[in-house]
Amino acid sequence: MAAHIRRRLRKGATTTAVAAAAVAALAASQAPAAPLTEGSTGGDQQTAGGESGGPEDDAATGNSPYYTDLPPLVTPDRPGSSSNLPAATGSAEAGIPASVLAAYKQAERTVAGTDPACRLPWQLLAAIGKVESGQARGGKVDANGTTPSPILGPALNGEGFALIKDTDGGAYDGDAVHDRAVGPMQFIPSTWATWGQDANGDGRKDPNNIYDAALAAGRYLCAGGRDLAVAADLDRAVLSYNQSTEYLRTVRSWFAYYQRGTHEVPDGSGVLPTSPSTPTPSPTPGGTTSPTPSPSPSKPGGTKPSPGPSKPGGGSTPTPKPTPTPPPKPTPPPADTLGSLENAGTGPLTATAGGTFDERVSVRARNALGAPMAQLPVTFTVTGTTGTLFDGGKKKVTVLSKADGTATAPALKAGEKSGDFTVTATAGTTRPRTLTYAASVTARQADGIVRTDTKALVAAPGEKFADAVTLKATYKGAAAAGVAVTATLVADADKPAENDKGPHFKDADGKPLRTLALTTDAEGLLRLPDLFADENPGTYQLVLTTEGGAKVVIELTVEAAEETAPPEA
Repeated sequence: MAAHIRRRLRKGATTTAVAAAAVAALAASQAPAAPLTEGSTGGDQQTAGGESGGPEDDAATGNSPYYTDLPPLVTPDRPGSSSNLPAATGSAEAGIPASVLAAYKQAERTVAGTDPACRLPWQLLAAIGKVESGQARGGKVDANGTTPSPILGPALNGEGFALIKDTDGGAYDGDAVHDRAVGPMQFIPSTWATWGQDANGDGRKDPNNIYDAALAAGRYLCAGGRDLAVAADLDRAVLSYNQSTEYLRTVRSWFAYYQRGTHEVPDGSGVLPTSPSTPTPSPTPGGTTSPTPSPSPSKPGGTKPSPGPSKPGGGSTPTPKPTPTPPPKPTPPPADTLGSLENAGTGPLTATAGGTFDERVSVRARNALGAPMAQLPVTFTVTGTTGTLFDGGKKKVTVLSKADGTATAPALKAGEKSGDFTVTATAGTTRPRTLTYAASVTARQADGIVRTDTKALVAAPGEKFADAVTLKATYKGAAAAGVAVTATLVADADKPAENDKGPHFKDADGKPLRTLALTTDAEGLLRLPDLFADENPGTYQLVLTTEGGAKVVIELTVEAAEETAPPEA
C-alpha cells in the first residue's frame, strides 16, 4: 500500500482520492494531525484542478518543485515523545540534524515572544523544511548554520514552472534573468526581500542560513493574524507557501509524523529525500499552462452528443453558469500587520492615595516582521475601585505609537481608596493584542506624629480631662493630610493591649471606648475627642499609631484632688 501511494505521488497525482488515501494510510499508525478543513484544498481561491488560484509568485517558493517522499508507516517509538530522544531511538526519517533542529526551535521561541497568538509549532517548520530541501540536504551546514553552497531550485522560466522574472539581479540565486527558490526553506528572492530575517545575529539576512530562513518562514506562516492551532489557518499558511493540494497533504503528513516524536542526529547525517514533485505539464509559450481542449464535434457517422432535457415548449435547457468564487480578502502587508504588543520598560505601578504615580504605562508595538510599528492607536484602560484615573480625569485614553513603536499613557493619579487595580493596553482590530499591568494604591502615610503642646493630662476619678489633646502628623517633614491614626488606651505601652479600666472615650450612647480610628485633616492635625476618667485612680497611657508606623505615647493620670483643711475658727 505504501509503495503504491509513493508511486502515485511521484507521478504528481493531483486527485483528491489519492491524497485522501495517503492520509488515511498514515493515520493508521500515526497520531492524527489537526484535520484538513473542508474547502482548504485550494487555499484562498480555487481553480478547476484543485490548485490554489492567484499569481504563481504569491507563494513564498513561487510554487517551485518539492520533495514528495512520505514518512514511514511506522511512527517514532514513543507516542508524545520529544526531540530529546537519543539518536538510536525511532526511525532514521525521524532524525533531524542538530543545527537545523535548533534553528526551528529558536524560531518557535522568537515568534512566541513577538506573536504568541500565532502559536507556531516548530514541527511545522520541520515539515516544510523536509519537503523543501530535505532539512538543508541532510543538515549540511557550517557552524553558523549556513549551507556550504546555495540550495537553488530550477529557473522559474515558465517551462514547466511558474514564470517569475528576475527581481534581485541574481544577488541571491545567481540568475539575472529569472528567479529561483533559494536556501533550506526555498524562498524566492522577491519574498525574501520582504520577509528575510537575521536570526543568528551576524548582521546579514541570508536565505542560505537555516536560522535566518527558519525565522523568516515562521513569520511568513503567521502573517495575516493566523492562529496555527486552528486547522483552517494552518492550511492557509501552508498553501501560501506553495499553492498545491498535494503539497499541503505532504507537509501535513510530515507535521503529524514529527509531532509523534523526533530525535537529533549530527549535522550532515540526515536522510536525503529522493522523490521530487512533477513540474506542471504543457506550458504555453507565454509561460502559462495550456488549458485542456474542449471535445471536438462528432464527425459524420459518429455519435452525436445527446441534447439536454427539453424545456416545456421544446427548447433545450442551457447549462447553468457556475457561481463565481468571491475573491479572498487581501492580506495586509507584513509591515502593516500588528505582530505583537510588549512592555516598553514600565516599572512597578504603586502610589500613595491622592498622589501621582512615578511610572507611566508604556508599550511597544511591532509588526509581523518584528519591526517597530508607528502611528498605531493603543487604548489604555483603568479597571478597579480605587478611584485612580489618568491625568485629565479619564479612565480610558488612546495614544498613537511613535516611530520607535512606543505608546505611553498619561500619568496616573491615585484615588483616595487603597487597594489593587489594573491598566490594560489594547491595539489592533482583526486580532487585538493586549497587555495588562497590575497596580496598587497604598494608604496615605506619616513617618512622624507629635503633640502640639506638652501640658500634663490629669483628671479626678469620674471626671473629664479638662485639656484637649491635639497632634500633628508629618511625612518627610511636610504635613501628612488624610492619614489614618489609631488611638488606643492601654495600661502599659510596652504591652499595648487595650485596657479594661481607666481613661476612655465615649460612643454615641455614652458607653466607654478605648480604641478609635481617626484621620488627620488637611493640615495634618488631629484633635482627639473628650477623654474621661473612671473611678480607678492610677497612671495610664494613650498610644497613637499612624499608617506608616509613626507612634507617640501620651501619659494620663487619674487622681483624687487633694483635700484642703478647713480654716481654724
